[in-house]
Amino acid sequence: MIGYLDLPSGLSGDMMLGCLLDAGWSVESLRQTLVKLNLPAGSWAVSSKDVMKGALRATLASVTVAEFDAAPPPLSPLSPMLADHGPHRGLEDVRKIIERADVSPSIKTRAIGVFTHLARAEAKVHGTTIERIHFHEVGALDAIVDIVGVCAGIEALGIEKLYASPVPAGTGWVNCAHGKIPLPAPATLEMLAAAGAVLRDAPGPGELLTPTGAAILAEFATFSQPAMTLERVGIGAGQRDCAWPNVARLLLGEPTDSPTRADSPAASTHVLIETNIDDMNPQLYDAVSRSLFAAGALDVWQSAIVMKKSRPAITLSVLAPSALESRVAGIVLAETTTLGVRVRDVRRHEAHRRMQNVSTQFGDVAVKVKLIDGRAIGATPEYDECVKRASEAGVAVRVVIEAAQASAHRLLLSGESDAT
Repeated sequence: MIGYLDLPSGLSGDMMLGCLLDAGWSVESLRQTLVKLNLPAGSWAVSSKDVMKGALRATLASVTVAEFDAAPPPLSPLSPMLADHGPHRGLEDVRKIIERADVSPSIKTRAIGVFTHLARAEAKVHGTTIERIHFHEVGALDAIVDIVGVCAGIEALGIEKLYASPVPAGTGWVNCAHGKIPLPAPATLEMLAAAGAVLRDAPGPGELLTPTGAAILAEFATFSQPAMTLERVGIGAGQRDCAWPNVARLLLGEPTDSPTRADSPAASTHVLIETNIDDMNPQLYDAVSRSLFAAGALDVWQSAIVMKKSRPAITLSVLAPSALESRVAGIVLAETTTLGVRVRDVRRHEAHRRMQNVSTQFGDVAVKVKLIDGRAIGATPEYDECVKRASEAGVAVRVVIEAAQASAHRLLLSGESDAT
């Protein structure tokens, strides 16, 4: 399944949550996901309700978080700041919260990726490093709930690729921790530029695209309209009442075989970025891979080679969507010793997939279900979840993997997975 975000009034984290809930994801499933973050009891709450925005019905998702003493007034859904102001969390603090959560590896990777987009943009705007960028505690907690919820909802609905319309970025001014700044906010513009976003006129003044909304788009979206067979529509409401319907619309369906599709045989949808390295500490490859995955790379691998004068070396290869070429190449140049990379356009044919939980004697395990023409033909247990269940039960990881595979096989034979 693919999704297309129609953004007549921009996007925020709660608008995106509203779209996902309106499209069929339940607020109870959202709460169950957020419980797995192990945040302090009573520090957050989520709810949803039907509202009218002008003449349109939409789902309003509301996220409330606990206030902290001495926290500056949060004037934007996420207000990054430098480390010398008030209570704060750094990117590494946020990363640890997400990595400790009992959610799928893909949710963790995507959520950390969203925060990394935001921190990288703020660092550039303020002429500092990602390590010195911190988030107000209230804003960070609000954003963790929004971002992890959005990543989980996209996975739960089986959205394999997300597209977006041109974005009305908004005009005017907004107050934040740094004082009065023009709209679109500088970090928002940086993220849109890095993602190759398309802008259009706003329907009116005000902040229509929040930093959280921009970071979500930078992580997930390709800015084009796909050819698709429309199956359902989810409409998310913004918190503000405007002179126009303040909504975002998520269109869900299956891609068609139209030649205008971005993944048609005539189009290159991905790039393969490679470089040969013979002078880097091997311990650094893991850190480089983590940065690349967080930036949206689909796969990263190393191959042993022999260079001139019989020097042993490594070829670092990265597969990424074409829209992320500059970002991925920049990370390779910045975080390795190489002086250059080579880039090739590639096409990719993908089987559809979705995540689904199966029951085992060791607890529920997420499996990735492979689908061809809507029919489930295989399932692979998520390794990290198998490791966790094995540790809890005191058994070998192999035993949990085999149990999950057996449960998935029974699910496939029953046809239950096809109907899910």
